[in-house]
Amino acid sequence: MKIGITCYPVYGGSGVVATELGKALAARGHQIHFIAYSIPFRLGHVQENIFFHEVNVNAYPLFEYPPYTLNLTSKMVDVVKYEKLDVLHMHYAIPHATSAVLAQQILAKEGIVVPIVTTLHGTDITIVGRDPSFAPVVSYSINRSDGVTAVSEYLRDETLCCCSGVTADIEVIPNFIDTTRFRRMNKEHFKQALCPNGEKLLVHVSNFRPVKRATEVVQIFHGLRERGLKVKLLLVGDGPDRMPAEHLARKLGVHEDVRFLGKQEPVEEILSIADVFLMPSGSETFGLAALEAMACEVPVVASDIGGLPELIVEGETGFLCPLGDVGAFIERTAAILSDEALHAHMAAAARARAVNAFDLAHIVPRYEEYYEHVRQRVLAQSV
Repeated sequence: MKIGITCYPVYGGSGVVATELGKALAARGHQIHFIAYSIPFRLGHVQENIFFHEVNVNAYPLFEYPPYTLNLTSKMVDVVKYEKLDVLHMHYAIPHATSAVLAQQILAKEGIVVPIVTTLHGTDITIVGRDPSFAPVVSYSINRSDGVTAVSEYLRDETLCCCSGVTADIEVIPNFIDTTRFRRMNKEHFKQALCPNGEKLLVHVSNFRPVKRATEVVQIFHGLRERGLKVKLLLVGDGPDRMPAEHLARKLGVHEDVRFLGKQEPVEEILSIADVFLMPSGSETFGLAALEAMACEVPVVASDIGGLPELIVEGETGFLCPLGDVGAFIERTAAILSDEALHAHMAAAARARAVNAFDLAHIVPRYEEYYEHVRQRVLAQSV
């Protein structure tokens, strides 16, 4: 099958999932065409069965803001027509699904039928979808898609509840990872360099947007230090809340034991030396970073919100805490760090859940089946 994939190519969950899906599908013999304004972060380089089509955005004096949605539409029309794509898979409702719907209408005038599958990832619904200036376009783009998937039960329910006008059937296909890549590796020399006196290591990975609550991670770390625990903290990623988190670490006097590593790839090497993964997020429709940690045998302490309860088994693979309850995060994290048997049990359970429920070998075939189901239905309707 020839599949066109459009995603945001930046450091973030939706782009990572879209890119890894394309790579996995290519490995299974499909021809994958990425259509975006730059090469996706996790793609690295073009490989066999994978092609990249750059969307050029020209700055005309007439346009105060370049119309990326229209440039993307034109590129989709071109790629579908000349590469003879079987399906377009859009990650994020707008502008991607919107561009695809317009491209589909243009192609139909030439007798070309191409189904659209749209995957909802989170903020396209929980933030953009609730904005009155975008809401009608979001609903229309979802309803006009031939197939719609969401990465969690929570996101499906949130879409149907909060996006007025959405009537599409939404299939839940969870995020996934390659657990042969995300596994605990022997990096003790790395940990020894960071924790020379046997300290436990906490890790947080995010894009440092305010919703990720990176400053709370620093507060949790400070609380553990006040309890007398020997711990150090690594923060991976970059974004608007990095500087506030750095300032707070200095203010609380813990900055010497907190390291900000910026964007890192491969992150699994860092996760391989972690003892606990912290995710005090204010919103998570799935929690891909937590899944990557679980696959590397790292118990997760996270907020009890969004799709995280579908991923983390309370008391088994980690703990879920009330949103914003720093004291609860300190208590749960201390419990794991202070009990070797509990830590070992949770680490093994976290790995088992990642492998048994969220490995790409289980999830990618579901996308293949869904593509074929949607394609056959659309083709039958076009006859």
